[in-house]
Amino acid sequence: MRELERRFPREIAIIGVSSGKFIAERETARIREAALRLDNLHPIVNDRQFRIWRSYAVQAWPTVVAIDPKGYVVGSHAGEFTSEMLEPFVERLIGAFDPEGLIDRTPRHFPADAPAITPGVLRYPGKVTIDGDRMAIADSGHDRVLVGRLLNGTMRVDRVIESLSSPQGVAFAGERLYIADRAHHRVCFVDLPSGELETIAGHISSPWDLTVVGSAVYVAGAGRHQIWRIEGRSVSLFAGAPGEDIVDGPAQAALLAQPMGIAGGPDRVDFVDAESSAVRFATLGAGPKVHTIVGTGLFDFGDKDGVGDEVRLQHSQGIARHPDGRLLIADSYNDAIKWVDPATRRVETWIKGLSEPSGLVYHGGKVYVADTNAHRVAIIDEATGTIDTLSVVI
Repeated sequence: MRELERRFPREIAIIGVSSGKFIAERETARIREAALRLDNLHPIVNDRQFRIWRSYAVQAWPTVVAIDPKGYVVGSHAGEFTSEMLEPFVERLIGAFDPEGLIDRTPRHFPADAPAITPGVLRYPGKVTIDGDRMAIADSGHDRVLVGRLLNGTMRVDRVIESLSSPQGVAFAGERLYIADRAHHRVCFVDLPSGELETIAGHISSPWDLTVVGSAVYVAGAGRHQIWRIEGRSVSLFAGAPGEDIVDGPAQAALLAQPMGIAGGPDRVDFVDAESSAVRFATLGAGPKVHTIVGTGLFDFGDKDGVGDEVRLQHSQGIARHPDGRLLIADSYNDAIKWVDPATRRVETWIKGLSEPSGLVYHGGKVYVADTNAHRVAIIDEATGTIDTLSVVI
């Protein structure tokens, strides 16, 4: 939609309708932050009771409805779409109504609301990673990645990687830093000594996170509910059949639901499916298979600790491994960090009161959390649970 706004700035008016599936998505304050985070500056109505949804017979997210200058619905499309798909349709509408003088080209400008917390060095950070004393932060709201050295709660930045668009996942591999360049729908790497940026995989829909296992990079592709494997210049589908659901089985036949966080180990990759609020894993090696640890369905969500199928999360976006085998989950819409034991399927809330955390990493007895809507990286001491804020010095 942003591309359509750019292409037809005076011919079309876009109004967003937020009919939130998750409880957190029905809060106006969160909608406002999401709009700012995604640079959506058109008007948005909070359709929390689904009245507009029902009036236009909408049945899926996302759905676009086209209304002509006379107020009539002239088309709709459910599901993912690109600006290229809609441009010819819009051009035909303009051509049909322009001769009648019905296209109002009055310039429109909608000043953005202020965020609840004023950004500082960071703006809506997405993911974070650490390797030794090296640290990288996806400073998503500034369309950049910061790389530097970590010492005593301070990261001193020695490289700023730009030419990105809403980057998310970051992972070190020797002298390379791999980046999920989300809005450019590509995976790239930076040669850290030279600073050169190179694309290794394009046309991956919304790559949200990635992890390195051996010589392979595994990419959580949120847009098409799949996980991709990159080795050298070879890109292949690793897990996820077409469709969105929570179905286990052989990796390429399994159904995923918007994987947004992934963490690798020697024999498997663990990941979180945001739309099914699930924690899952896929085995590596011959005959890879997908298994679910917690999560039961696309509309089963909440905030409930427990074991197995009784657990409820809400749109989890981040996952990290602890040396003892447990998993740390950024339970984003519950503003929480939770422990998950893959062996027992037990989930326990550890930290509450964050602001839509979306990425995290464990390092040296501390957990570093991209506390997205607070525009910071929080540092949580494992032993005490105390929370500090990382100082980022450029």
